[in-house]
Amino acid sequence: MNCLIETALLTHGLRSIANEELAQSWHCPDAILAWVDGGELKLGPIGEYLPFRERSEELIRIDCDHLEEALQTGASGALTASGTMAVCRRLDIPMAITCGMGGIGNLRGEELCPDLPALMNIPVALISTSPKDMLDRPATLDWLRRHGVHTAGEPCTGYLFCGKPVALELPLSSCNNEAAVRRLTADGGLLILNPIPEKERVQDQSILVDAIKAGKQAEAEGHYYHPAANGEMDRRTDGYSSRIQLESIQQNYLLAKSIMD
Repeated sequence: MNCLIETALLTHGLRSIANEELAQSWHCPDAILAWVDGGELKLGPIGEYLPFRERSEELIRIDCDHLEEALQTGASGALTASGTMAVCRRLDIPMAITCGMGGIGNLRGEELCPDLPALMNIPVALISTSPKDMLDRPATLDWLRRHGVHTAGEPCTGYLFCGKPVALELPLSSCNNEAAVRRLTADGGLLILNPIPEKERVQDQSILVDAIKAGKQAEAEGHYYHPAANGEMDRRTDGYSSRIQLESIQQNYLLAKSIMD
């Protein structure tokens, strides 16, 4: 096993995709996901994860800063990108897989998302699609550069929406095998971005504006920002935003597999 897939997106972010559709759309049967149930770390394929997902409304989101507490207190929750990286470190797994990652923004408690310090401090590579669209992508990628984290891939133009390109440090070819990934990870950290093709992204920018409003309202009411924002995008696109995220996280796994196998 050389990579793990986070479960926060699958658990809380794909509002209109029920378990049956998720199972039918999942084309990576050998992929291993990670979550925490009753204080116990769980690893397994999609079929073992799906019963856990049925309890999504009662499940928390667990990042790297709260993993140990969750394990000690018997909590149950889905792992974010940084939480999955922390699990990878515990198990000596070199790579974690996410979709839309955190970054720098004006989200309560996430002005500096734990994903960024995790990339600097945890010796595990991360494959992501992009920082989420409501974040400051230039500031996010500049923070990583200034803190010695290598970034690889095409210029980053956004996640589900299209924006101005932000250059990355390295071409994807610079980390096309496990030895290169481990070397770059040890030398300050490594983020690989694998974007959704621009022609497949959501074109109506007003949907992003409304998603941000929905997220901020949820935040003000004491709820999680990202599931609310994702839910509004799902509603406005009749589920399309959820389907392309589901496909993207699987493409990120396939990229990881091509690099690490």
